[in-house]
Amino acid sequence: MLSFFRKKTSEDLTVGSPSGSKGSPLVGSNGAVPPAPTLQELGYRNANDLRETIYDILRTIRDPEKPNTLEDLAVVYEEGIFVNEPTPNNVNVVRVEFNPTVPHCSLATLIGLCIRMKIERNINHNLKLDIYIKKGAHATEDEINKQINDKERIAAAMENPNLKQLVENCIKEED
Repeated sequence: MLSFFRKKTSEDLTVGSPSGSKGSPLVGSNGAVPPAPTLQELGYRNANDLRETIYDILRTIRDPEKPNTLEDLAVVYEEGIFVNEPTPNNVNVVRVEFNPTVPHCSLATLIGLCIRMKIERNINHNLKLDIYIKKGAHATEDEINKQINDKERIAAAMENPNLKQLVENCIKEED
């Protein structure tokens, strides 16, 4: 099933966009932005199918310090992925909750960044993505949650070559 989504291109999923970009869709003659495709139009059977697809994407992320995956360490888990009601323009909203291994994990921000990057690279349609540390699982969860959901901070982090390489090493697929 995952291979189906990798074959889909943004051009297939963007309504009437001649450039095929994931950017803003064309505005209709009445000035309204057409709604995003439904889950079924994107190839999912239902919200649970999207949740399972995202979990399959996340389960292979490697821990930055250990030779295990985030799934092996129970940092990501299927029950921590929530497909919420779509926005008024029918953009799917997904919340990913993760549980660092210790309450003072110094790499929780990096793990959140890895989760975001892996989903963004593997889901080829618009998605509102909210990533949070499980409530009560980290000493500075509020600060970290703010960082990993701030577009400017994410962009700045991914411009740092050392940090970008760390993320790439964690999210690359093993042969």
